[in-house]
Parts: sequence; structure tokens; C-alpha cells
Amino acid sequence: MATERAERFVEALSRLEESGDLEGLIELFSDDARVSNVASSRVFSGKEGARQFWREYKGTLRQVKSTFRNMIEAGDRVALEWESQGTAHNGAAVAYEGVSILEWDGEHIRRFYAYYDPHALGTELAHGTARRSEVPATTPA
Repeated sequence: MATERAERFVEALSRLEESGDLEGLIELFSDDARVSNVASSRVFSGKEGARQFWREYKGTLRQVKSTFRNMIEAGDRVALEWESQGTAHNGAAVAYEGVSILEWDGEHIRRFYAYYDPHALGTELAHGTARRSEVPATTPA
């Protein structure tokens, strides 16, 4: 059964993907949050860093929708196994999958990190072929 915190994150991400509502997602992050993924050597810090990270995520694909296979909570950590499908700006179909780890500090996310194969996604975006991996060089889910 999905957790309340995981569901809040998934709902906010869905609103970002569907309508571009960035602020609903940013409200979930703490003032000292750290946000990154396997493809980025940069750690985005605080609410402004989270805002930049998720703005870049949304801007990487013309259209994207994430679905979640597993939501696991253990203490202050949530693991989300997901698959995202979308369309690159060149019109190519893109499908990728991965796992995101969220560390909570009460009601706010203090750390978000996504694991996926950035090479495969980069190839999809560059060549317009569809394979599985995860979100762009700046993540998603």
C-alpha cells in the first residue's frame, strides 16, 4: 500500500507533468533540500535548487507521464520505482525507468536522488529511438 508521503509526491509530480504546476512540487521540499540524480554531478540546494531541477526536468521533454510500480516507505525514506513515457522535442517517443529515493524530514523532502541509465536516455533524445532508462540529465521521478 502506498504511503501518504509517497502519494503526495506522486500527485505533485503528476501535476507538474500534466499542467506545468511547479509550485505544488516545490512546496514539498525543505529549505535546505538537496536534489540530484545519477546523470548530474551537481547537487541542487534548497527550494530554489529544487525549483531549477524540476524546471529542467519538465523542459527536457515536450511531454512526459510517469507511472509508479512500487512505493516503499521505511522510516523517513521513500523509494519509488517508476517508468516514464513521453515525447522529445524532436517528436521522438521516449520511455525510461528508474528508482527515486526521497528522504523526508517530517513533512518536507530533505533529499531527492534518482537512479537510471542516463546514457540510454541521452541516446533516445539524440537519435529519436525509444528504449528504457530514466529521466533526462536532470531527472524525474
